[in-house]
Amino acid sequence: MNKNYYAILMAGGVGSRFWPVSTQDFPKQFHDMLGTGDTLIQKTFHRLAKLIPEENIFILTNERYNGLVMEQLPSVTKRQVVLEPAMRNTAPCILYASLKIQKENPEAVMIVAPSDHWIEDETAFSNNVQQAFHFCSKNNALMTLGIQPTFPNTGYGYIEYGKTSKEVVKPVSQFKEKPVYEVAKQYLEQGNFLWNAGIFMWSVKSVVEAFKINQPDLFTLFESGMDVYNTDLEDGFIRDNYGKAESISVDYAIMEKSSNVYVIAADFDWNDLGTWGSLYDKLDKDKAENAIVNARTLVEDASGNMIRTKNDKIVVVDGLKDYIIVDKDEVLLIFPKKKEQDIKKVLQKVKDKFGEHYG
Repeated sequence: MNKNYYAILMAGGVGSRFWPVSTQDFPKQFHDMLGTGDTLIQKTFHRLAKLIPEENIFILTNERYNGLVMEQLPSVTKRQVVLEPAMRNTAPCILYASLKIQKENPEAVMIVAPSDHWIEDETAFSNNVQQAFHFCSKNNALMTLGIQPTFPNTGYGYIEYGKTSKEVVKPVSQFKEKPVYEVAKQYLEQGNFLWNAGIFMWSVKSVVEAFKINQPDLFTLFESGMDVYNTDLEDGFIRDNYGKAESISVDYAIMEKSSNVYVIAADFDWNDLGTWGSLYDKLDKDKAENAIVNARTLVEDASGNMIRTKNDKIVVVDGLKDYIIVDKDEVLLIFPKKKEQDIKKVLQKVKDKFGEHYG
């Protein structure tokens, strides 16, 4: 394996749309959401480890999840777990980890990957990442993997690329925010739009330079710690300074402001597993199109449901269609699938009425 290959595995999110399974103390990336025997972070780590030396995979997470990371990825050392003392979106933590990697290996090329995505064809994934690494090692480039859209999805951002390009690596024209349905339909008809999967590749030199140019204040803040990174003094510096960082996504911070941005249209199926409905889409179904995880069911006149319990509980369902039925410890959720985007609001109501403990 190439010792210059690195990965940043993003594992700091809360995943509140997967409540009640995903909570602030135990978010979705640490759960076996698909019922495969591996948690999402374990699956992502093993996928990356097919291409990248294990010791070069850094896990970016909130400090409250340090114990979960070490428990679920026992081969990982303390050096590889980069802890955020405050929630500041993706740009600050990516810059911080990139500077640490640059100090360790100025020749590094790296991938930034969320820990909670579903990718079935791992060979195709590795091939696409290898293509990107090859390009990024020879060019000053910020690269992303785009997903071929299969329907006019209004829940994802889009990437527009130059229509005339016949190359595998295509220059990005612009990033588009989540569109309304009619606009999403137009994107698909035009044929040069991809879903933005939030998977990035670049050389450490290129990404640090992009932050220096586009986010000078953020760069100055984190660059001032270079002397202490990868030493015993790093924790103190980060504790004193991380909270001063602006909360901003890496898309806004550098990708949308840079002219050297490229995309590869991914050769693999992908799902961001952002909601119960997206999980339902990826699971095997019974004859009535019910997706069942960790449950034994007796189903009458019920179809299209997402049914999940914690410990193989018996669930009897009669007369429900297209519902999310999730049982976990002290909480039972029975909720229409078409309203799944409202689960965040329901979670807040539950916390307001019954206490933070339930979220």
